[in-house]
Amino acid sequence: MSEANDISAMSFEAAVAQLESIVEQLERGDVALDKSIEIYERGEALKAHCEKLLSAAEKRIEKIRLDRQGQPAGTEPLDAE
Repeated sequence: MSEANDISAMSFEAAVAQLESIVEQLERGDVALDKSIEIYERGEALKAHCEKLLSAAEKRIEKIRLDRQGQPAGTEPLDAE
């Protein structure tokens, strides 16, 4: 499986955990330059994947619309434009 496919199959939680691990490695500063570049690039791909998953989740979230008496009257998109 290629690296891009590997990331695209990851859950949000798994991608965030791996991204946090990459940040920790880079912050320690004890990683060789070539390896730093490699894991930084993977971090960028993980970040993009997380943003994509968050965007998809936001589109699925709806808020409950209430009538004048405060009773549920249906739903609408969270950020109706």
